[in-house]
Amino acid sequence: MILNGRGISRGVGTGPLLIGPDPISFLSGVDPETGIVTEKGHPLEGKDITGSVLTFDYGKGSTVGSYILYALSRSGHAPAAIINTEAETIIAVGAIMGKIPMVDRLTLKLNELPPGKTVHVNGTDGTVTI
Repeated sequence: MILNGRGISRGVGTGPLLIGPDPISFLSGVDPETGIVTEKGHPLEGKDITGSVLTFDYGKGSTVGSYILYALSRSGHAPAAIINTEAETIIAVGAIMGKIPMVDRLTLKLNELPPGKTVHVNGTDGTVTI
């Protein structure tokens, strides 16, 4: 199945869907050296985002979150790709800086995607293949 969306950050990435039902703050919410979600009380707390297709509604928090995404990429702990309901500036800039493929505005709602299923994200043409 191919889902269409809007390409935000160019490139392709493949990995298992890791779906977070809540917005994520990367500043103090994700450890850039390990890729572990550290945000207290977040549904993904304790999960490793490394190599996943990280899927969440939108980002929140400080603009330093963009740098954390870049740092995750440099440390080898970035997600393989990002899918958002609606991209906002902090996550979009971080994905572009970190060369993490990113799409938003899919034709399916995020909670309709199959968690854990391996998907292919093409941020250049805005598609997700399940």
